[in-house]
Amino acid sequence: MNYRALYTEGQKQLEASQIEEASLDARLLLEHICHSERNDLLAHGDREVTEEQRTAYLALIEKRSSHIPLQHLTGVQEFMGLEFKVNEHVLIPRQDTETLVEEAMKRVHDGMQILDMCTGSGCILLSLLHYSNDCTGTGVDLSWDALAVARENAARLREKGELRSEVSFLQSDLFTEVRGKYDVLVSNPPYIQTQVIRGLMPEVREHEPLMALDGREDGLYFYEKIISQCGDYLNRGADVLFEIGYDQGAQVKKLMEDNQFIEVQVLQDLAGLDRVVAGTFHGL
Repeated sequence: MNYRALYTEGQKQLEASQIEEASLDARLLLEHICHSERNDLLAHGDREVTEEQRTAYLALIEKRSSHIPLQHLTGVQEFMGLEFKVNEHVLIPRQDTETLVEEAMKRVHDGMQILDMCTGSGCILLSLLHYSNDCTGTGVDLSWDALAVARENAARLREKGELRSEVSFLQSDLFTEVRGKYDVLVSNPPYIQTQVIRGLMPEVREHEPLMALDGREDGLYFYEKIISQCGDYLNRGADVLFEIGYDQGAQVKKLMEDNQFIEVQVLQDLAGLDRVVAGTFHGL
């Protein structure tokens, strides 16, 4: 069987299983198995694949047809131009979250100390450290399994020369084990309302960690906790930035303004939806 025919077989199976972006996923899985590139489908579609490649590819197509996320099958996801390991213990990094990193980069200066609350895969913190100079970072998460992924991502980036900054990861229930003070706090906390989770697509509902999704009844639980407690861990003038759901901007903005934050802004992503709330700590 040639490369193009195998791709077509995979695409049809994903389409029959009603997988969104079936053609894209079929191509990416084939490239993953064959270690090929995007243009190979057009330029070298008539080349033969081995029986081992065909068997491995169709096995992944079968798994993707059951709504296992693409990134759990390939084991990686690109974010901010860097490659991160992902698995069932962490949220898959999404392009929407790049808005949070890009806004934080406007506020991060050389030598700052950065705290990433609910760090997950570490993609936010590690991206900020990659694109800054002489900063140090601490990533905090309740999940030991998530922290293992974050540590591996840091090690992988360091091995490739893409991370030179000092970084540590801390198991903590929010601030319980945090020490010291920070110049920037970033967070993509769980913010989906509990009752909404059951309606999410199966790739998210069944395969991503519930504790990284569930923001309790109103979706604001972790914003309230972080905002009310973070003052003891921030230098005066520190910037705090949250990723938010599209309909949470006004509420999170008010929480910050009620807790000694000034110049609070609600910022939009590329789709024009509210995605980030940022403000400056004016306490102490």
